[in-house]
Amino acid sequence: MEFILGIIHLVLIIWALLNIFKSGASTGAKILWALGVIIFPIIGFIVWFFAGPKSAAV
Repeated sequence: MEFILGIIHLVLIIWALLNIFKSGASTGAKILWALGVIIFPIIGFIVWFFAGPKSAAV
C-alpha cells in the first residue's frame, strides 16, 4: 500500500512541475513554485493546486 501511495505522490509532483513550467508565469515565479512543491511536497502541492500559476493555454 505504501508503494502505491508513493507512486501516486510521485506522479502528482511530476504533473505539478510540468504544469508549473508550462504556465505563463515569470521564470522567477516558476522556480519558486517548483522549489515549494519539491521542498514541501504535500503542502506545496496543495497550495500550488489552488493558488499557483495557471496554464498558459486558456
